[in-house]
Amino acid sequence: MFFEDFLPGMKFETSARTVTEADIVNFAGISGDWNRIHVDEEFAKNTRFGKRIAHGLLTLTIVSGLTTRLRLTEDSLIAFYGIDKLRFTNPVFIGDTIKAILEVEGKEDKGDYGIVAFKVTASNQRNETVLVATFKTALKKRT
Repeated sequence: MFFEDFLPGMKFETSARTVTEADIVNFAGISGDWNRIHVDEEFAKNTRFGKRIAHGLLTLTIVSGLTTRLRLTEDSLIAFYGIDKLRFTNPVFIGDTIKAILEVEGKEDKGDYGIVAFKVTASNQRNETVLVATFKTALKKRT
């Protein structure tokens, strides 16, 4: 799909993905974020969550990957333009399965290309929202 094809209010649902312990350990290694809330079960038992949680940025990365798998902008993508209003609203635990709904929130014509804003709401298998954000993507026009 190209810039012109997206209309405010259009919705798209991603597939789902289960977060594993390997995801958390690998993300800690790549990012350098070895905070004990993510990697130390004994420490995490004494936190408000009662067990280890996934990194917020890992959750964001997984959601980004799920949106990419929709292949909506495969032929029109110029660049990922940015993220606005990002919030991690509930923890993601090992074994949680997350998916996302994208809703076209708005568009901005930039002349020879356009920016499409997608409101992204990710939830777990209990239908609890775990992440909300606005993803902005620079897209080619058809003409």
